[in-house]
Amino acid sequence: MNIVKHIPNTITCLNLFSGCIAVVFAFSARFDVALLFMILAAFFDFMDGLAARALKAYSAIGKELDSLSDMVSFGLLPGVIVYVYLSEHVQNPYLPFVAFLIPVFSALRLAKFNLDERQTTSFIGMPTPANALFWGGLMYAYAIFLQPYVYVVVILAVLMSLFLVAEFPLFSLKFKNLSWQDNKLRFVFLAGCIVLLVVFLQKALCWLIVWYVFLSVVDRLFHITKPSAEK
Repeated sequence: MNIVKHIPNTITCLNLFSGCIAVVFAFSARFDVALLFMILAAFFDFMDGLAARALKAYSAIGKELDSLSDMVSFGLLPGVIVYVYLSEHVQNPYLPFVAFLIPVFSALRLAKFNLDERQTTSFIGMPTPANALFWGGLMYAYAIFLQPYVYVVVILAVLMSLFLVAEFPLFSLKFKNLSWQDNKLRFVFLAGCIVLLVVFLQKALCWLIVWYVFLSVVDRLFHITKPSAEK
């Protein structure tokens, strides 16, 4: 048996395992620990693709397993985080269920991504890991601040859910080379990330996602990246 071909799928399972642990902590309102395991899941999500390319260990089951794992780590998990937060801060017992629009639209997003050939070199709509990290970072850093504005969280949950399936292109973060001409937007993004990390420290995560979306809007308006990147 060729063990090497199972390495990417093993890493994907670690993504799922991390996401399951994060969900448990999210239900206990331990958003700090939930975010830690969410970041760990995102790391494994990045590494499984890297391992598959490096080892040339692609498989149909790997693609399906990746989507199923992402559904838990980046779909269900942020939905649970927002649900628990709203349950603690709104009087209406039914309103917190709005949070589960996040996993529903995450599932739609993942299904579309698997079938959409336009998304091989860029994204159409918010990627589920980015959406999850936004929510994880927001609840970790600003949960107390948002208490007087809890209905803003409700509105954000609806808008961010719709953004997952919106026909709006976002640039890819993958570097194929180190050329400035081919990667200027990515270099600008990384430079901005460094500034945000220096300014906001551990509270920077949600702002990194906002920065990513902002640059994608700028790219859409001024066509900074090459047109071929959006096919």
